Amino acid sequence: MVGASSCYASPLCTWLVAACMSVAHGGGDSRQAVALQSGRRSRRRRQLSKCSAASGSGSIQALVTSCLDFGPCNHYYSSNNSNGNALSSLFGSNSVSLNRNQRRLNRASASGGAMAVALDMEKEAAVNKKPSTEQRRVVVTGMGVETSLGHDPHTFYENLLQGNSGISLIENFDCSEFPTRIAGEIKSFSTEGWVAPKLSKRMDKFMLYLLTAGKKALADGGVTEEVMAEFDKAKCGVLIGSAMGGMKVFYDAIEALKISYKKMNPFCVPFATTNMGSAMLAMDLGWMGPNYSISTACATSNFCILNSANHIIKGEADVMLCGGSDAVIIPIGLGGFVACRALSQRNNDPTKASRPWDSNRDGFVMGEGAGVLLLEELEHAKKRGATIYAEFLGGSFTCDAYHMTEPRPDGAGVILCIERALADAGISKEHVNYVNAHATSTPAGDLKEYQALAHCFGQNPEIKVNSTKSMIGHLLGAAGAVEAVATVQAIRTGWVHPNINLENPDTGVDTNLLVGPKKERLDVKAALSNSFGFGGHNSSIIFAPYK
Repeated sequence: MVGASSCYASPLCTWLVAACMSVAHGGGDSRQAVALQSGRRSRRRRQLSKCSAASGSGSIQALVTSCLDFGPCNHYYSSNNSNGNALSSLFGSNSVSLNRNQRRLNRASASGGAMAVALDMEKEAAVNKKPSTEQRRVVVTGMGVETSLGHDPHTFYENLLQGNSGISLIENFDCSEFPTRIAGEIKSFSTEGWVAPKLSKRMDKFMLYLLTAGKKALADGGVTEEVMAEFDKAKCGVLIGSAMGGMKVFYDAIEALKISYKKMNPFCVPFATTNMGSAMLAMDLGWMGPNYSISTACATSNFCILNSANHIIKGEADVMLCGGSDAVIIPIGLGGFVACRALSQRNNDPTKASRPWDSNRDGFVMGEGAGVLLLEELEHAKKRGATIYAEFLGGSFTCDAYHMTEPRPDGAGVILCIERALADAGISKEHVNYVNAHATSTPAGDLKEYQALAHCFGQNPEIKVNSTKSMIGHLLGAAGAVEAVATVQAIRTGWVHPNINLENPDTGVDTNLLVGPKKERLDVKAALSNSFGFGGHNSSIIFAPYK
């Protein structure tokens, strides 16, 4: 049904229908028009046979024959009365009125003028079609973060450049009975001036991180109330996802339910859903454009960033706040990942626990926080005099289709993702000289990603690869956004941060491709940022200096 209805909007199908009708009514015989609209299948088939035979031309006959193969052409003649139309057969009703184009075709059918009408309709479609989106470029004009290494992009990146670690013993709850007692926990966090006190008490922390980082991105982008008043709110959107959502709110609700449902937080359901953070931010700002969340585990942020850019490229938005947020350093979150045997147990030396590509790595370290980018259509940004940090060139998604948590052994999914991202960005692999890797410090994941990167960029002597997770741990659904901020900061500053704790590189790892233990100067031409998630979700996005 959907295929048939959508085909009615196709100029090709309209033209074919018109061709059938024009040939059928070439003699102007009104009785043929009545026959075509009679609804009797046998008479319709005989008439269409005449239509084919009367053409006298191989090309027209082929055209008519091909027309009969289209579902909509059959539907077109299935009306039971003169006022019927194709949509009645699709929706099971004869009461649906003809649309403008169908009425024009029917009026012209008896006189053989349907072909001319179809051509007119095609011209109208060309005039009324959406403006070309080829020239719509996407730029980054603001950034906001909440991390264990800082609450603004400058402080955050400066700590990364210095090689400071944000990993420490967990203080938020008693985890003495857990085999893992370390995380990239945010020790000090305030919503003052950003979120209303009443909401701060009720919301899950993932939403609070999201709201503050989102508003900080606006402030960083120079979007004051006066500036925002000039925005078209219908073309401003929010797409900030989460891998785990409001797990603390949901956990607290379960604990309350053990006593009585009357003790449950009345907001436990909406505040636990992954979409509510974006929704609440949009409500606060009055933004009525695209608004939803994506949850693809640890690849969430990249999915949100690329989809936001596509909304701008397609003309559906001029401004998008996008990224990710997660806060699951709580008993159920820690316990869940411990049960997966995914976490490092280097409790006696927290700052050394996250060590991507090192042969002594023993699992990832949980982190928490949020990262938000303010993406904007280039001309929109220039018109308001915004500072442009970098340009978003493109990206891609693929699926390993292999295992729930393990990477595909041959790395085909990651390689395909990178190659498609390069194609979407319109650049060659030689143009990329910096990669912010997913590299979580897991035994299998790090090596498979490294092999994929070596396959794609190993012949580039300028390539440099690092892992932000070596210092802040793995922020799950927020990881990609925070790492996108680090990637843009590398473009802005000309410095790439070190890989800390890489003391004994794994077998097969060429350290010439990796940034060393100290920050390094790099004139970034184009930067690729990877994020992969449980379920085999792969994502790669590409940024470059704005020129």
